[in-house]
Amino acid sequence: MSPRWEPNADVRRGRHVAYNLHAHLVFVTKYRKGTLDDAMLRRCEEIMRQVCDKFEVELREFNGEADHVHLLVHYPSKLALSKLVNSLKGVSSRYLRAEYTGRVNRTGMGSVFWSRSYFAASCGGAPLSIIRQYIEDQRRPPS
Repeated sequence: MSPRWEPNADVRRGRHVAYNLHAHLVFVTKYRKGTLDDAMLRRCEEIMRQVCDKFEVELREFNGEADHVHLLVHYPSKLALSKLVNSLKGVSSRYLRAEYTGRVNRTGMGSVFWSRSYFAASCGGAPLSIIRQYIEDQRRPPS
């Protein structure tokens, strides 16, 4: 008798595909300005979760500091990661600038919130628990 095969919950399935794609994304504010406070980080996470839902992406982990955010996403194989990044940065920038006008304008960032660049790393080799712990540890305790 062969052992029973247990399906992996992380493996997502489409009609003709099975995949388990994760990426670690980092977005930096324009000029590395320390703009993000705790309230803005919470709102940023809400906005990014909504964007991810529209793309059928699961935002597994989110954290950040005053000048950058980290995301761990589980995304479908049909999605170009650059399209997701473009939408995440564009939508969050629009909402954060509108909702926190005074704070963002004081930093001299103008009409741009995020730097044009971003960091993306596939997480195929490392256990997700390690990546999650890394992202959780990015938030330094207040001094």
